[in-house]
Amino acid sequence: MKQGIIFDMDGTLWDSTVGVAESWNEILKQEKVNRTPLTVEDFRGIMGKTMDVIAAKFFPDMPEKERMELLDKCGEYENEYLSGHGAVLYPGVEETFAKLKEKYELYIVSNCQSGYIEAFLSYYNLGKYISDIECYGNNEKQKEDNIALVVSRNALTDAVYVGDIQSDYESSKKAGVAFIHAAYGFGTIDDEVPEIENLSQLPEVVEKVFAGK
Repeated sequence: MKQGIIFDMDGTLWDSTVGVAESWNEILKQEKVNRTPLTVEDFRGIMGKTMDVIAAKFFPDMPEKERMELLDKCGEYENEYLSGHGAVLYPGVEETFAKLKEKYELYIVSNCQSGYIEAFLSYYNLGKYISDIECYGNNEKQKEDNIALVVSRNALTDAVYVGDIQSDYESSKKAGVAFIHAAYGFGTIDDEVPEIENLSQLPEVVEKVFAGK
C-alpha cells in the first residue's frame, strides 16, 4: 500500500500575498498599466483560482493576448521575488513534513504558475520532502485533474488532499481523494470534514482519515 498526502500551497503551507502584491505592482509600474495598485486583499480574494481567471479579474478591459502576456511577466517576477525573499511560512511546516515523511509520500498540487512551487521549495530547502509536484501553469489542467494525475503517476493506493478553501474540497471530491481542511487558512468549508487548526495536528488527523476509509 502506498499512501500519499497532497498539499495545497496558499493558505495551507504559507501566505505569500504581501510578496505577490509587491512583485505584481512593480511589473504594473514598469509596464505602465493604467489601474490602481493591487492590494493584499485583492490577492486573498483570488487565492485558489487558475491564472487565466485571475488575469480576467484583474485586467478585464485588456485584450486577452495582452492580458496573458502581462500575466506571464507578473508570474515570472513573482517567482523571482519569492525565491529571494520567501513569504509567511506557517509554523511547523518542516517539522510536520519530516514526521509525515516517515510513513507517507508527500506532494504539492496548486493552481499557480510554473515555478511558483519550486520557488517555495528552494527558498525553504523543503524539496527533500516532496516526491512530486503539479500545477495549472504546467499543463492548464484544473486542480482535480492534477490531483488525480499525481495519484496516478505515483501509483498511490490512498491519498488525502490538505487545503484551506471550498474549491480545494470540491476538487478533492472530484479527484476521488479524502480531504482535510487547513482551518487556519483563507477559507471555510460548507460541509463537515476533518480539520486542523495548525500543521502540528496533521499527522494525527491523517492517520485517523486513512484508518477510517
